[in-house]
Amino acid sequence: MSVYTTVSHDQMQEWLKRYTLGQLLDLQGIASGITNTNYFVTTTHGRYVLTLFEALKLQELPYYLTLMSHLARHGVACPAPVADNTDQFASMLAGKPACLVSCLDGADVAQPTPAQCRAVGEMLAQMHIAGATFPGKMANPRGPRWWSETARQVHPHMDEDSAALLREEVQFQDSHRFDHLPSGVIHADLFRDNVLLNGDRIAGFIDFYYACNDILLYDLAIAVNDWARNDEHNIDDERAAALLSGYQSERKLTSEEKKAWPLMLRAAALRFWVSRLQDMYFPMSGEMTYTKDPGVFQAVLKRHRLQQHHWL
Repeated sequence: MSVYTTVSHDQMQEWLKRYTLGQLLDLQGIASGITNTNYFVTTTHGRYVLTLFEALKLQELPYYLTLMSHLARHGVACPAPVADNTDQFASMLAGKPACLVSCLDGADVAQPTPAQCRAVGEMLAQMHIAGATFPGKMANPRGPRWWSETARQVHPHMDEDSAALLREEVQFQDSHRFDHLPSGVIHADLFRDNVLLNGDRIAGFIDFYYACNDILLYDLAIAVNDWARNDEHNIDDERAAALLSGYQSERKLTSEEKKAWPLMLRAAALRFWVSRLQDMYFPMSGEMTYTKDPGVFQAVLKRHRLQQHHWL
């Protein structure tokens, strides 16, 4: 993710003494994303990804790191956290909680094919199934209460029409409840830049630090809204159908989920419109940062409000 916290070579070399990973060879900041600080770390034993958490506290990390370990053990393609010599996955570095995870092969893709979308759908369903045996619990910190509160903060900064649309959609979503739908562990941020691919094969889902327990269908809607979205911010029919087909090849949607699907697509678009508005109007400072365009998900939301066909 973006580099907010600078780690020197000497700091990293000293911190690595906690591990049996050899000597530090290279430390390279990763300037993408918007939430945490990430570095590629190369040692004489291999290559890893270092994450420093800008908001999460050390005591909050066990949920995410033990979840990743659980999923990796169950065959889900994702990074495996590396335990230190005290058998801990995380400790303090440069004043921030930090962890190391395995560095996966593959790369993200900007223009996914239907075959790649299908593979994402399959692996997402497998992740949902594997997560059913994970004992940890974490409420979604960016659920309806969060987007309602954040929307009120950003309203004064918005143009009148956009603010009116945001108020209307928040009120609409607040009038619907989905507690009756299947729930469990969700990734909650499965965008294209959080999936590594080797051709049409999933090399790994990454960045699990928004993972939580919530409605499974919501996770699927988040994925479709990004993976099937084209440059005009419309949802490509072939890619959306492929992702949904891949998902249902592993986990069939219930009739209640299918009924709620159009509303869930709107909820997923709303969540990321609001978070990008927050990032734009209340940015974090950092050494290497960028803010993503909130207009993308405003446009996606508008189209979902008019959409009649939903690929199921």
